[in-house]
Amino acid sequence: MAKKKRIRFAELDTFANVIQPKYQHISENHYLRGNWSRAFFNNNNPVVLEIGCGKGEYTINLARENPQNNYIGIDLKGERLWRGAKTALDEGLKNVAFLRIQAQKINYFFDENEVSEIWITFPDPQEQKPKTRKRLTNEKFLKMYKTIMNENGFIHLKTDNVRFFDYSINAVENFNGSIVEVNRNIYNNPGELPGVVTRIKTYYEEMFVSEGKPICYMKFRV
Repeated sequence: MAKKKRIRFAELDTFANVIQPKYQHISENHYLRGNWSRAFFNNNNPVVLEIGCGKGEYTINLARENPQNNYIGIDLKGERLWRGAKTALDEGLKNVAFLRIQAQKINYFFDENEVSEIWITFPDPQEQKPKTRKRLTNEKFLKMYKTIMNENGFIHLKTDNVRFFDYSINAVENFNGSIVEVNRNIYNNPGELPGVVTRIKTYYEEMFVSEGKPICYMKFRV
């Protein structure tokens, strides 16, 4: 492991805004499950997740713009989380946390009706057929989202992968979810999309836009 990477992993252990459960305890209900707002953020504000947050660009920018919400970025890659967590600490953002777990484990960390909104920004499309079970919009994940989200909660998906986008639309429809918005090219045809959809860009989104790739967006309920 490179020296810089080792330093960042060591720093993660000291960051107050990062939760890194030990793998041997990850199958157990975490002590923050059902208590994030009250026990971690010390308020009663809504909880919003970014699943597969990478460096946390969406988590950080949403938190800047909406101090009335609590934001939690979820990813397994520690070096990526370090960037988002460090930025939040440097800026004194009190409504941001990062949770280092696999997305498949979110139901161990969030209780029924605890989450008000989810962002899925440029996930790995897992294009090889054997890996469809890992897609963040497959039936297994939709079931988990349905459990942890409150009745009026929304899920937002952004991706540059058209095949994955079409798969996700079909998955939501087959799940009897409710699709609120579908846009296949948000920068050429933004329509009446909320500004946050185009105003905030992830690292990969910036790259895809510079390459001229259309960015797809869907807003739905489960």
